[in-house]
Amino acid sequence: MKNPDHYPESVRKLEQLGKQIDKDKKRAIRKTKQWKFDTIAVHGLYSVKEAIEKNQGSIVEPLYLSTSQAFQNADEMEAALAYLYPGWIYSRIANPTVGYLEDTLTLLETYDSNIEAGSIATSSGMSAIFQALQPFLERHNSDEMINFVSSCHVYGGTFQQFSIRKEKEQDIQVRWVSDPTNLDQWAENIDNHTRFLYGEVPSNPSLTFFDIEAVANLAHEHELPLIIDSTIASPALLRPLCHHADIVIHSLSKSMTSSGFCIGGAIIAKKKIVTNIENDELKEDVPRYLKLQPFRDFGPSISPFNALMTLNDLRTLRSRMKCLSETTQKVAEFLNFHPMIKKVNYLGLKNHPLHDLTKRYMILVDSEYDFGKPLHLYGHLLSFEVKGNPQNTRDFFDRLQLIFRATDLGRIKSVATIPAISTHQQQGEEARIMASISPNDVRLCIGGEHPDDIISDLDRALKSLKKNSRVFINRSTSQNGEAAGKKDKSRTQKIRELKQRG
Repeated sequence: MKNPDHYPESVRKLEQLGKQIDKDKKRAIRKTKQWKFDTIAVHGLYSVKEAIEKNQGSIVEPLYLSTSQAFQNADEMEAALAYLYPGWIYSRIANPTVGYLEDTLTLLETYDSNIEAGSIATSSGMSAIFQALQPFLERHNSDEMINFVSSCHVYGGTFQQFSIRKEKEQDIQVRWVSDPTNLDQWAENIDNHTRFLYGEVPSNPSLTFFDIEAVANLAHEHELPLIIDSTIASPALLRPLCHHADIVIHSLSKSMTSSGFCIGGAIIAKKKIVTNIENDELKEDVPRYLKLQPFRDFGPSISPFNALMTLNDLRTLRSRMKCLSETTQKVAEFLNFHPMIKKVNYLGLKNHPLHDLTKRYMILVDSEYDFGKPLHLYGHLLSFEVKGNPQNTRDFFDRLQLIFRATDLGRIKSVATIPAISTHQQQGEEARIMASISPNDVRLCIGGEHPDDIISDLDRALKSLKKNSRVFINRSTSQNGEAAGKKDKSRTQKIRELKQRG
């Protein structure tokens, strides 16, 4: 960027006007922050005044499909491309429709707080992860060995990005934490070459959780940011920035939306984050730095259409997450006592070992106004382990009739998958064992159907296994009992070894 003294006086006047526009926007943000969550989700920063003055009175945020912005004159073009004057310029860099989404996401993630933050929307959740992490992983010299610390309980695509794209291709060490509730495991993996800590809460598909504030405080002691993937919870149930995390990542395709019509991701970050990276622009405002520099050059922008589809679904986020969470609780309780289910992973179950910890964090936003007290809800995702061998799980899965078989979640329709053969297939058996993912695990994301109909579909498919379960049990204990016992013992020992290695 040029020295301001080198710009024509007319451009410098536009710079001053741009500063006033920024002040006006900050004033609008302060006003909007006084609203309740649902009102913000419906309106964002899109006002009646803007609708009338800029968008011919359109009640809904307009869809700007144009690739680029026209300028009044050379001065405005120069000022906008020097980032001295607000402008969206080109849809690879910014877009008005995308801007409406980004403003709304920032307001929702910082709701009921004085946190200053910014957002950037991306083409997918995986793109959001890559864009958020990469600036912290630049080497100062080619010989420098750098690392980051992550919970091993992450989505399979995240695991692949970390273990293949980062570790194998970029020679950046990933230090896995097998038990994220153990603060010592996080601490012992940090050294002078660590760049950030990373976690997913609740995790997909094993539904693990950890003390966000404790891990954030540990990170800050070492001048490191804590980055949280909060896709499953959404800001309706959890806002990590309010618990000292520095950056939040979302796959907008999941909890944020229910229609299933779009793919997108988002990065929401505090301003003036904690980091040991010597990059003042990055420290000051991560989304702005990304948008105007690496993001501009790499081009992973979300399409305006997908941004508008996400905005539309966001308007009912709180009521939707309440409904889906309550239905999921009923389904989890049904499965928890089913004779063909070995184990249920759902943080809302009182017998789950992480229930009390999760209860501190996951609360339906604004529930105290509706119910006079906080309402603890735990989201729409659960997983469970079917008894018997892996074929039993496949047979159950194939007999589902109402529930869709797909590698998707967050839909208004219930969707199930078997992680070991789908979302987490590529990471290999050892990594799945470390992350407590069994070949008999089924991941189930609950939709908007009536809970009785979901339970009926599950029960019918499970009952079909009962006919063969006695035969299977007798066969395994009599003919193959010794081999099966050895296999179980071998698997248990392998789990112990992997967890000790971290």
